[in-house]
Amino acid sequence: MDRLKLLEDSTYWSRPRLRIIVGITGASGMIYAWRLLEVLRQKMLDVYVIMTHPAEKILIHELSKKPSEVYALATGHYDIDDLTSPIASGSQNFDAMVIIPCSMASAAAIANGISKNLLLRVADISLKEGRKLILVFRETPLSVIHLTNLLKLARSGAIVMPATPAFYHNPQEIKDLVDFIVGRILQRLGLNQELFEPWKGKII
Repeated sequence: MDRLKLLEDSTYWSRPRLRIIVGITGASGMIYAWRLLEVLRQKMLDVYVIMTHPAEKILIHELSKKPSEVYALATGHYDIDDLTSPIASGSQNFDAMVIIPCSMASAAAIANGISKNLLLRVADISLKEGRKLILVFRETPLSVIHLTNLLKLARSGAIVMPATPAFYHNPQEIKDLVDFIVGRILQRLGLNQELFEPWKGKII
């Protein structure tokens, strides 16, 4: 359903709307964040972005886009250094947080309770309040330190999702690989996804 038809749907306004925080850190893989925001916008959800300073530079390098273009895909955004923001408190309600891409530095900070900026603070809130936290990392190979931090995060309730697409859906271009990861994120958020064809059976 396109945005206009969705707005005209009389049942839309009575539906509960998910409030999702999307964190973007300084790791390679900005295309994943961009595509996720595009799809969440199509679904008319309340989406708020927090972007680190290194992420702003990598965004320009990988996608030739400015932070303002990313923010335009969301309902709103928060400054990474604003620890007085409303969402810096656990009393503020949001349904889930997705950090995409998630750098190993950010993963390490979250795993060890270091909340030195708003993105890390909101991730900490997600864990302590029992809200869904999805970390999409792209680093390879992984050291024992990386693996230890990711294990701590998984044991703490985070969903640790490497940006490793499958190939059973016969991807034809980069977008197909990106959509697989974004589709899996949607599934973990409890949303329908039409970005790739799910696996349906054995190969004969």
